[in-house]
Amino acid sequence: MQWSTAASTSHTFESALEDVARRVEDSLGGATPDLLAVYVSPAFRESYLRVSAWLRARFEGVTQLGCSASGVIGGGRELEQTPGVALTAAVLPGVALRSFHVDAGALKRWAEQPARLDEDLRPIQEIGEAPAGLLLHPDPASCDIQALLAALDERYPEATIIGGAASGGNRPGHNVLYAGDQAHGTGVVGLALAGDIAIESVVAQGCRPIGAPMFITRCEGNVIRELDGRSPVALVQELYEQLSPSDRELMRGSLFIGLVTDASASRYGPGDFLVRSIIGFDPSSNALAIDARVETGRVVQFHLRDRTTSARDLEAHLDARRASLAERPPAGAMLFSCLGRGKHLYGRPNHDSDMFRERAGSVPLGGFFCNGEIGPVKHSTHLHGYTSVFGLFSAREPAP
Repeated sequence: MQWSTAASTSHTFESALEDVARRVEDSLGGATPDLLAVYVSPAFRESYLRVSAWLRARFEGVTQLGCSASGVIGGGRELEQTPGVALTAAVLPGVALRSFHVDAGALKRWAEQPARLDEDLRPIQEIGEAPAGLLLHPDPASCDIQALLAALDERYPEATIIGGAASGGNRPGHNVLYAGDQAHGTGVVGLALAGDIAIESVVAQGCRPIGAPMFITRCEGNVIRELDGRSPVALVQELYEQLSPSDRELMRGSLFIGLVTDASASRYGPGDFLVRSIIGFDPSSNALAIDARVETGRVVQFHLRDRTTSARDLEAHLDARRASLAERPPAGAMLFSCLGRGKHLYGRPNHDSDMFRERAGSVPLGGFFCNGEIGPVKHSTHLHGYTSVFGLFSAREPAP
């Protein structure tokens, strides 16, 4: 198994694609790739529809996946807010690949006609065995991503599902999604991988807990009305008074809530919370609305996010893998990072890529900056924000 990545800042479509194609070819030493993942910045919007044909002519028979992206990652660089193209190439002996596209109306059809799910996901079923993983690139303006992930989790519970939402446009038709050798404007594209491949994920949500864990004691839908029998508004006000001046400042603009994912746990640490955004407070009803449905008895804890916390969280997740990364480095890796990270958060480029290389060495790393990141927390796949999701790809270890 071989992987290679490259990114180019050439300001013309042809020169950018030629640049990344030549560099991945040189790195692969003449081997023909089985997979290409391509990410293209909006500077090349007029050439979006030419990308698949160009790559097909250069790499005959290769499976393609990709999308438009406001920032691209490859060859050790994170290119943000500049014209760019990133290409990841992989030689995958013994791995079966199937790309697919599901149109924007599919989820409605699945709800009304469950049998249509099998029809829409036929390429995954044709792979011949349960997939080891799925890579997904939805268009956030036309796809109900949470419903999509719930359906895929139910259908493929053993698969590692990762990816990111296209970020080149903010309304239907302004993104491009690549699957096979076709370009699409809405819905979701994906890739199923099976056979001699193992896929692991690292999901760094970039938050730290504050205050104490609490039980939801009254709620409806996504609205929390009581925590430990008290008003959420009053609890947040009390928590604010207990914080340091710097954390008070953060709380005004970077307060989140974490939902414990394992109901049987009695102690909680990094990775035990699914971090969700707070939509708003209603002082008149003392209610708190969040970006997730909740139920009574669920344990939650407030969280804060800043550049230091985000860096330490990623560091902790990667350090937890340091021994395994050193003992058995992955052949390649993908990074799906939030638009709100990168230079905007850290004040410098390449932060997450550099931290990964410090622990994993020269493992090729490609990807893009997303408008929503997809990755598992415990045993369920979720759409995240302000998160970095890494996918680590290796040959499957032989059964003992």
